[in-house]
Amino acid sequence: MSAPTPDSLLDDDLLERLRARAAEYDRRNAFFTEDLADLGERGYLRALVPVDFGGLGWNLDEVVRAQMRLAGAAPATALGVNMHLVWTGVARVLHDRGDDSLDFVLREAADGEVFAFGISEAGNDLMLFGSGTVADPQRDGSVRYTGRKIFTSLSPAWTRLGVHGLDTRSDDAPKLVYGFIDREDPDVRVLDDWDTIGMRATQSRTTVLDGAVAAPDRVVRRLDPGPNPDPFVFAIFACFELFLSSVYAGLAARALDLAIESARARVSKKTGKPRSEDPDARRRIASAALALDAVPPQLLSLARDVRDGVDHGPFWFAKLSGVKVRTVQTAREVVERAVQVSGGGTYFAGDELGRLQRDVLAGVFHPSSEDAALTTIANAWLGPVTD
Repeated sequence: MSAPTPDSLLDDDLLERLRARAAEYDRRNAFFTEDLADLGERGYLRALVPVDFGGLGWNLDEVVRAQMRLAGAAPATALGVNMHLVWTGVARVLHDRGDDSLDFVLREAADGEVFAFGISEAGNDLMLFGSGTVADPQRDGSVRYTGRKIFTSLSPAWTRLGVHGLDTRSDDAPKLVYGFIDREDPDVRVLDDWDTIGMRATQSRTTVLDGAVAAPDRVVRRLDPGPNPDPFVFAIFACFELFLSSVYAGLAARALDLAIESARARVSKKTGKPRSEDPDARRRIASAALALDAVPPQLLSLARDVRDGVDHGPFWFAKLSGVKVRTVQTAREVVERAVQVSGGGTYFAGDELGRLQRDVLAGVFHPSSEDAALTTIANAWLGPVTD
């Protein structure tokens, strides 16, 4: 039997169930427990795991299409699942290039483990290139991590957490050390501190590490701080930016659909005609559609380039950070125009488009920021600024 496609796995019936739950998750500030169970039962968490490891064997471009589709029904669910897909995506990119250092991620994901992304730290604008978390190597080869990780999506459900920290004690220090820790570690604390205006169901809570241990065989990289050409860093950046952008592209597509539905359903008291014949509404919908039309082809093209090992040289990070910023900016513009077409009803709690308006705001807080992306792009085209 052939593996399911994104359209067949995320069929219309499933998406309608997820959409029906999304408003209630948002209202209660609750985790998407039932959504995760449904997606897990269908094998979605194994999407990037090779078939011979027990997965679906999807490529990155298939996951991009799937995440756009999922986000159109439940953006917070898509964003939460995204972090698991990032780690399995990193493992898959490395595996396809002959690097088996993260094959355990693929095998454990096939067995039902749920991976979360423990990289973000308050005030750390270096992201992958630095850390305020202490990484303390032990004699047996394990590493103890002490620090705070924020925006840890999937907090109620993850079983494995990929983290990084800075080793300043070893002979070759400083080194950024990446490793994976288990949920059962007694030195892991997850705070119940997620109460935001949007993307509420992700439950991206703060995770406190009080010496949490990554076993020797779960310490996957020791890298120099700062930009690094290691394929591991590239794989994280590529999967994170592409899958994240897919969520906001899918959210924007749903907002556009809702605006079209509203324009056809609402009738002007002034003219007696549906809003779909109003020149202002038509212009707003057309401009939103024009802007959004360019996004999916860019995401799919870059995902295929990663899959196929295309060499964009020094422009890779510029392209990846650029597509994230461009996608989020476009999504915000599309949602704003959709709200203008749909009117004041979107301002009421419980309205789907009103929720999308809150959810899309989260996009600016994910790396890369606009400032960081522009710096990266300028360096790619002009070279770094000299001292």
